[in-house]
Amino acid sequence: MERRLRFHPAAQILAWCLLVATLQAMTPGALLMAAGLILLCAFALSGHKFIQLVRRTRWIMLSLLVIYAYSTPGQPLSDAFGMFSPSREGLSDGVLQLARLLAALAGLAILLDRLHRQRLIAGLYTLCAPMQWLGMSRERIAVRLALTLHYAEVAMLRGKGGWQDTLGSLFEPHGETSRQIELPLQRFAAADALLLAVALLMFWLAWR
Repeated sequence: MERRLRFHPAAQILAWCLLVATLQAMTPGALLMAAGLILLCAFALSGHKFIQLVRRTRWIMLSLLVIYAYSTPGQPLSDAFGMFSPSREGLSDGVLQLARLLAALAGLAILLDRLHRQRLIAGLYTLCAPMQWLGMSRERIAVRLALTLHYAEVAMLRGKGGWQDTLGSLFEPHGETSRQIELPLQRFAAADALLLAVALLMFWLAWR
């Protein structure tokens, strides 16, 4: 019988959030190494979903690179183009931002592959526990957040038109009737504590 190491959904979501925050503070060399390692893991574990996510965000990434290249002051890449040339510093900053975005998407692809809708809702349900202190329903918040993420992912991965069609599909009815959702809740284990400890250590080392 196959036994897989199953981290708590909330621990996986927190680890991904800490990863994204850690990427923002890494030095260029460490960032490129970390991004390369995360990309390799994404291709090995969730290659199909990662490629889909990249394909649907390619214009955003291209726009990001162009904005950095032309809005950051610095030495022109080519003197022949004069004021129409992108700056070396802008291209460098743009490449680093693309590395952060690609690494975050790679981590998200792995996360979404490991957490199907019910486990994703269960993780958000656990993380929303402090909301009860404010008199808010964490069940409702968790379900709404998870369904929003789910339909946004479906629109991105299935949409064949432009961004207008993708945006419009988010507001179309999906034909699903009301039904109960049983959440596969589980206890935090030693493996979850280890995962979060490693993520927190990386976060601390990057931001210290």
